[in-house]
Amino acid sequence: MTTLSACPACAAAPLAESMAQREIAKADVILSLPTIHCAACIGTVERSLRTMPGVEDARVNLSLKRVSVRTRTLTDAALVARLRDAGYEAHPMDSAVLDNGNDPEGQRLLVKLAVAGFAMMNVMLFSVAIWSGAADSTRDLFHLISAAISLPAVLFCGQPFFASAWSALRVRRLNMDVPISLAILLAAGMSFYEVLNGGLHSYFDAALSLTFFLLVGRYLDHRSRRTARSAARDLAALEVHSAQKLVQGSTQTVPVSDLRVGDVVMIPTGVRVPVDGTLISLEATTDRAFLTGETAAIRSIMGNPVQAGEINLGAPFKVQATAVGADTTLRRVAAMVEMAENSRNSYTALADRAAAIYAPAVHLLALLAFLGWAVLGGDLRQALNVAVAVLIITCPCALGLAVPAVSTAAIARLYAKGFLVKSGTALERLAEVDMAMFDKTGTLTVPASKAVRDLLTPAQQAVVRALAQSSTHPVSRAVLAALPAGEAATLSNIVEVPGRGVQGLGLDGLAQLGDGGWLGADFDGPGLRIGCAPAIALPLSENLRGGAQAAIDGLRTMGLRPGIISGDRAAVVTPLADALGVADHQAGITATAKHDRLQALADGGHRVMMVGDGLNDAAALAAAHASVAPSSALDAARNAADIVILNDSLADLPLLIRVARATTRLSKQNFAIAVLYNCIAVPVALAGLATPLLAAIAMSVSSLTVLANAMRIRRVR
Repeated sequence: MTTLSACPACAAAPLAESMAQREIAKADVILSLPTIHCAACIGTVERSLRTMPGVEDARVNLSLKRVSVRTRTLTDAALVARLRDAGYEAHPMDSAVLDNGNDPEGQRLLVKLAVAGFAMMNVMLFSVAIWSGAADSTRDLFHLISAAISLPAVLFCGQPFFASAWSALRVRRLNMDVPISLAILLAAGMSFYEVLNGGLHSYFDAALSLTFFLLVGRYLDHRSRRTARSAARDLAALEVHSAQKLVQGSTQTVPVSDLRVGDVVMIPTGVRVPVDGTLISLEATTDRAFLTGETAAIRSIMGNPVQAGEINLGAPFKVQATAVGADTTLRRVAAMVEMAENSRNSYTALADRAAAIYAPAVHLLALLAFLGWAVLGGDLRQALNVAVAVLIITCPCALGLAVPAVSTAAIARLYAKGFLVKSGTALERLAEVDMAMFDKTGTLTVPASKAVRDLLTPAQQAVVRALAQSSTHPVSRAVLAALPAGEAATLSNIVEVPGRGVQGLGLDGLAQLGDGGWLGADFDGPGLRIGCAPAIALPLSENLRGGAQAAIDGLRTMGLRPGIISGDRAAVVTPLADALGVADHQAGITATAKHDRLQALADGGHRVMMVGDGLNDAAALAAAHASVAPSSALDAARNAADIVILNDSLADLPLLIRVARATTRLSKQNFAIAVLYNCIAVPVALAGLATPLLAAIAMSVSSLTVLANAMRIRRVR
């Protein structure tokens, strides 16, 4: 049964609270789909899963490369097998370490903001009537109605400030929410006292407008600070949950947590390696891009090391475990990322630094005002009025909006230019950087497309698309990326020959895409052969990413020293660095070495911006003072980065730094506006010339001034 109330706030607050707390149903199984890339993939995956008996629904998220499956009977292994049969790599993901993209805290703030605004407008209607001449019993009735609306609304909407203030007071410290909470409660409490005693004035509208504007600042701050999800969680999601352990010649499926050093594990085709170990089969072909960032497959021979997270691209092979669980390379990289993220989270923002000084000063000033008027004037009601007016007029609305307002405007400005800002303090940190370190492969360079495109006819391109789309090999993916958009040919019996290539039957006979030696050609590298026609070499060179030279030149002009750190060979890195005019460059370094280099630079007093795209860059991205990743980066790299470039060019990187510096400059200007406002308004309040209502109006004007100044970020070019 639903109970209706005549009080809008009484009815709205519980309803809003229940809506904000309502949980969204979660899928039973979440699978990672690292190889999906288009709408056709979405349709194929969803159809393949929905046709399985026991699957109630399946939904693909292309941006996160996940599928959520609702099922009560099927296991992860059955779903993974079904998708593997459909041609897609899939891995179970632990829902406990995933952020499903919901923002319950933001939703709660929005609900409270809406309730505060609704209640404020209703109370102001009664205030206007009182200002217009309503008196005696009419005035008292309007005051009572205002109290009935305001008190529950204030108690509900002020919860974020009350909870934060109580948390601070419990440990005997002050924060910005302590004076905020005092101002709100005193304004509402004093107004209620006036109503009960038939007073002429009440300030419920002041308490509500104060709460409303503070919630605006709190919500903007929340939106500017919220990051996507932790890169460390993405790395954890790459871990395999079960393994094929060899016991007395037969395989047993066991949890990875049960594996021990010395165990022998069978790695099927297309499956990630669950442990660090030594290869005991004759050879293996794996994708090690998560560590090196390079697209070339790695061929290992018996006795070579194999690391957790690598994907088997060839025939099944055996590995003897040398490190398991937390000791694997994958876990160590994840630990480095998490440690760097936690370190970055300890960065103190401008507003937080200002609040450390502001909060005790406000309390002291209000206390002195109360004592002064109580002692000198002898009127406790007037003394309380002045103290509340001082608290409200000095209430840090403008201070609270100073950074979030500018950050939000800057984030919108950058989004329009192709930058997605994910961290609330990213722009402040970017404004402080003095060095810019770049990864090479996938960041400064991209696979060349013109050569492959010009070598093949449209019909041959269609055949390549059909073959490459059916392969998980990095070279196949690179060839596919090098082709223009178009339709794939119809081929049958498509199979991948481990370590060699992929083939299928078409109208012109057997079509093969793979290594030149496998095709019977006299060239190395990938090639295409259709029927009896000669094989066509498909050279995949690297081109400089668009805007790379302009970005490095622009950053150098702004005083940033550029550098390159890459896992690629020195023979490739050095010529590129020379062409770009970058003297500081290193080649052949691992993910750990990149992280250590960034840490060494930080220890040397430098504040470094890292630009990278691979999983081997994730730890360095998290360790950098600020970090940027292109949209083509791996998921973990994108989530470790503070900012993602949404377009293919690096040309606007200097604009990113200019906007970041302007953000800090305008934020400081907003602090100056707030200080100037207080210098003018505080003496007026101390002199008893400002009622709490006038103080609330003055506070609102200062907030609007700060917002207007923040909009100047749009002029930065």
